This record gives sequence, structure tokens and C-alpha cells, in this order.
Amino acid sequence: MKKIIKTTNAPAPIGPYSQAVQAGNFLFVSGQVAINPESGELNISNIEEETHQVMRNLKAVLLEAGLTFDNVVKSTIFLSDMGTFAQVNEVYGQYFTADFPARETVQVSVLPKNVNVEISVIAIVG
Repeated sequence: MKKIIKTTNAPAPIGPYSQAVQAGNFLFVSGQVAINPESGELNISNIEEETHQVMRNLKAVLLEAGLTFDNVVKSTIFLSDMGTFAQVNEVYGQYFTADFPARETVQVSVLPKNVNVEISVIAIVG
């Protein structure tokens, strides 16, 4: 059984997918980019603020499911330039307190809307 998670506090999907899907005790959160959900505009003034917006979007989806970053067990970071890894990693780390999730970070040639960072997570429910 699956449950679709949807919130107006994160950007609406820009394609045929859900913001998140809960399946059993797992929540699969789709990749988030730096779209400000209030304005619908990209927030890409610099890589740090772009990453903060991505993390705020992830947080909003997690909260809608009754979860926090403490529930995250796996994350994937997609970067358009591995040269921004240190800045993205610094911001990303501010959203976790301990017992960090497993993670991979990969460089890709292009991301949706030509953003610089996209992050998806898997969280445990309960």
C-alpha cells in the first residue's frame, strides 16, 4: 500500500511524479530543486542559498509526512559541478544533528531547469 504525500509548502511537481510516496515504513521523497514554493521562482543567487532552498523544500515534504531530517536514512545529491561540493556539503550538514544518513554525491551534465543542485531522500517512518 502506498500513500502520496503532497504539500503546498514545497514546489509542485513539474512532471508526472509525486513530491513523496510512503510505502510501508519508508518515505521516498522526490528530488528537490531550488524553486521557492511561494513565488514559483528559482532561488539560485549562489550555491549556498540554492542548497538552503533545496533543503527547505525537502524539510517541508518531510514535515507533511510527520517526519524530520532525523528520519532520513539515505540521500542522493546531484551536482552540475563537483567544484561546488564543499559549499553544498557545508549547507547540507547544517540540517542533520547526528547519525547522518547514507549518501552518494554525483556530478551530472544537466539538471532540471538548469539548476546546480538537486537532492532526494529516503526516510524511515515511525
